[in-house]
Formats: sequence, structure tokens, C-alpha cells
Amino acid sequence: MKKNIIVTGGLGFIGSNLIDLLIKKNYYVINIDKSTYSSNQYNVKHLKNNKKYKFIKCSIGNKNKVFSVLKKYNPLGIINLAAETHVDRSIENPKKFFYSNVLELIDLLEVTKKYLNNNKKFKFLHVSTDEVYGDVLKGRSTEEWKYKPSSPYAASKASSDHIISSYIRTFKLPCLITNCSNNYGPRQHPEKLIPKIIFNILNNKKIPIYGNGKNSREWIYVEDHCLGILKVFEKGKIGEFYNIGSNLNISNLEIAKKIIKISKKYIKLEKNVKIQFVKDRPGHDIRYALNSKKINKRLKWKTRVKIDKGLEKTFLWYFENLSYFSFLNRKDIINRIGLIK
Repeated sequence: MKKNIIVTGGLGFIGSNLIDLLIKKNYYVINIDKSTYSSNQYNVKHLKNNKKYKFIKCSIGNKNKVFSVLKKYNPLGIINLAAETHVDRSIENPKKFFYSNVLELIDLLEVTKKYLNNNKKFKFLHVSTDEVYGDVLKGRSTEEWKYKPSSPYAASKASSDHIISSYIRTFKLPCLITNCSNNYGPRQHPEKLIPKIIFNILNNKKIPIYGNGKNSREWIYVEDHCLGILKVFEKGKIGEFYNIGSNLNISNLEIAKKIIKISKKYIKLEKNVKIQFVKDRPGHDIRYALNSKKINKRLKWKTRVKIDKGLEKTFLWYFENLSYFSFLNRKDIINRIGLIK
């Protein structure tokens, strides 16, 4: 039986890594991506002649085209990663985030609802974030934790989760939702912390750290996250939420120090490579922390890649793929955005 599956946002960081995993697991992947600034054909260039891969340039809000793709390929499901994801950009332009992450998602759900008459075994998995829970100053947030998003980005993702919950309840849509902690690894856009640090090290630039650098994040290697997504898609219970995290919290400052230490093994650091504390992000959450016992116990999933090994693999990928950066607009890498003027 041919295992067709649709991945939306597959030109992005997590999406492209997920596609690699799915192909290894003998899925035929249809990648739907509208090709925004954070999309990158470099991420899938190795799949150009792969017979298990098809790219379709399309917004998830294009209902007619998405429906035609569904009818043509009759997939087992959709894994939805199409989203605007950068907090600073959401501060700069909140409306764009709600359009992409909420209104276009509704279009995709409506098409899915229509398509279900053709395929009763279909599943829809929505990839969300730990940021919907807001600051978790003590303990770790479970799937029942109250949503308290701090940024327009987090609010748009919280909205998407609630919308999907309503479609599950009202329309009996066969959906699952995953909420993951901070990802890192190959192919991540250098507007995000870890690839930004690596880019600056490789380009003899100061390393900007927001505020005092004590903000704590739970870090997970992207390959581990993708394995968690696939586990939920294949074995998760329809209608339920699953946190996917590493249970490892590290401050932004400590992450920067770790990457600097790793980079010294492979290159000689130039004089400008030093940590520079900069004005903090507006509304910057102090700590995210997930309780992932549900997926650990019920689906027998756990992380495999330790943080130091994962950071080294990540550094080496960028070091060995310097041409990756040429596929991006340099302004999107170096310009600071999201400060309230």
C-alpha cells in the first residue's frame, strides 16, 4: 500500500527535517509550501530527483488547489507545519501572523472537512508550540495547563489550537495536536537564537543576547521532535494533545557559551566574536518548560540526542553548508526587528 502524506510548510526548518524522516519510513511526501522568506529550497535540494517526494507551491489558504491535491494523492493525512513562527516578526506585524496562523488554517480545516467524505482513515496533525502556555516559572506545563500566550505569535498559535479543538468537537474532525519545546538543528533560519549565534561566529560578529541572558528554554534536537511527531501521527489518540519536550532547560546565555566552546574545536575565533547583551524583547517570557510524561509513557517516545552532541552536529552542518546562507536575504539575518518604537 502506498503511504502518501502531505506536509505543509515543508521548505522550512522542521518541515524539511520531517520530510527526510518520512521518506526514510517509506512514505511518499507531498510538500505544500507557499515559499515565504523563511522557506528555503536549499533545505530540500537533495530530494530533487527523489521518487518519494513532490513539491507543490501553494498556500494552505488556497482551498481549491489544496482540495485538488487531496483528491489526486488521497493521502493518509496532513501534518501541518505551515506557520509564521518568529516572535520578533509577530511584534513587528501581528496581523500577518493571525492571517497565516489562524485564517489560512481555517481554510485548510474546511478543505479537510470536505475531503473526509473521500477518505475515512484520514488524520490531521497540527504542530504547535510550548509558547501557548506562556511563562512557566515553576514546574512543567502539562497538556491540561491553562493557555496564557505572551506574544502575538504565541497568541496566534494558541488560537489555532483552540480552533482545531472546536473542529474536533463540532465537526468530528480527526485531529491531533502536538506542542513542542524550542527546536534546534540543521536548516533553521538564522533569525532564531542558535543559528544566529553560529552565523555571527562564522562571520566575525558580536553575539547578541537579549536582556541578561537568563531566559530559560527547553531545547530539543529537531530529529527527536520529528520522531515524536511521527509517533503521534501513527499511534496518538484522535482528539488529544501531546507535549513533545526534552525536559532539559538551559538559559540563552549558557547556550551561547556552549556554542562558542564547540566552535573553538573547528575554527579560530576572530576578535569580534564575543557576547553582547542587547535591549530585551518586549514581553519576553522568562521560562518555558514542558511536562512530556504523556508521550513518554503512552507512546513510548523519548529524546535521543544530548544537547552538547546536538549543538556540535548543528554547528558542523552550518560550517559545512555555508552556501545555505546565500539562499537567504541578508537583511533577514542581521537586522534587529520587533522593538517597540
